[in-house]
Amino acid sequence: MSLVDANSAGYVHGGTVMKLCDEVAGLAAVQHSRCRVVTAGMDRMTFQEPIHIGELVTFTASVNAAWRTSMEVGVRVDAEQPRHGTVRHTNTAYLTMVALDDDGRPTEVPPLEAVSADEVRREREAQTRRRNRLAERDEIQRGRRSG
Repeated sequence: MSLVDANSAGYVHGGTVMKLCDEVAGLAAVQHSRCRVVTAGMDRMTFQEPIHIGELVTFTASVNAAWRTSMEVGVRVDAEQPRHGTVRHTNTAYLTMVALDDDGRPTEVPPLEAVSADEVRREREAQTRRRNRLAERDEIQRGRRSG
């Protein structure tokens, strides 16, 4: 990251972090699906702590759940103060990515095989976020039809 990514307080712009989360999530989704992917949505983006210009930033992504044509990818962002080695968890994001075929239409993705306790927990939490997302969408659509 460079000075153009900084705000006047010397922190990395939130939008820059979001863009990088999207790119890393896309790479994880491509690796899982072996297809081109697009971002369907960002379910949640938390900013726990600011990232200072000059810190080393690590983005770690994992596919948390896979449905028919979409996947939830979780991204964890850590910042390290290079002179001291202290690492801080700064951001978390959950993105929904959709796999596309050669004609640009949604295509099926391989199932996810959650094995470890951590993978099982992440998949369970992804299912909860999806249920909440779909319920919210349905409630909004019902309100629009009746209003």
